[in-house]
Amino acid sequence: MHHFATTLRDDNRDSQDMDNMPDFGDHVDDQIFSQILEMDEDQTDRDFSAPLVFGFFEQAHETFEKMQDALSANDLSTLSGLGHFLKGSAATLGFNKIRDSCQVIQQYGHKLNVDGTSEPDEAVCLKKIAEALKTAQVDTTELEKMMTGYFKKPE
Repeated sequence: MHHFATTLRDDNRDSQDMDNMPDFGDHVDDQIFSQILEMDEDQTDRDFSAPLVFGFFEQAHETFEKMQDALSANDLSTLSGLGHFLKGSAATLGFNKIRDSCQVIQQYGHKLNVDGTSEPDEAVCLKKIAEALKTAQVDTTELEKMMTGYFKKPE
């Protein structure tokens, strides 16, 4: 997971991104996210990071809809796959809270507790996934507002 972040590091650049970055609290891994910001050629234009971030939110909302459908169909295997998929995207951007909720969805989709022990009761798994999905949606909406403010996304 962390190998991606280190390949982005360019030690010749200064860390002004880190200084200018608002505090996203425990939503965001500042180190990973600042390295995404360092990829921008232009600090005001943000033509690399902004599309990446807003593309993620679009992807997240689509994935949440698919998760909702899979939840209605009691389809644990699809839920696990979707959780795994979105977890990877969230981790790449350093979006910790969303990543952690997706990890929960992935685990219970495999009928595993978060600690990796077996959870054979499908009803328990579906309930835990439903809770994690709600949390992920709330966190995503919250983070999207913060990011929109940060990037001042043009409509």
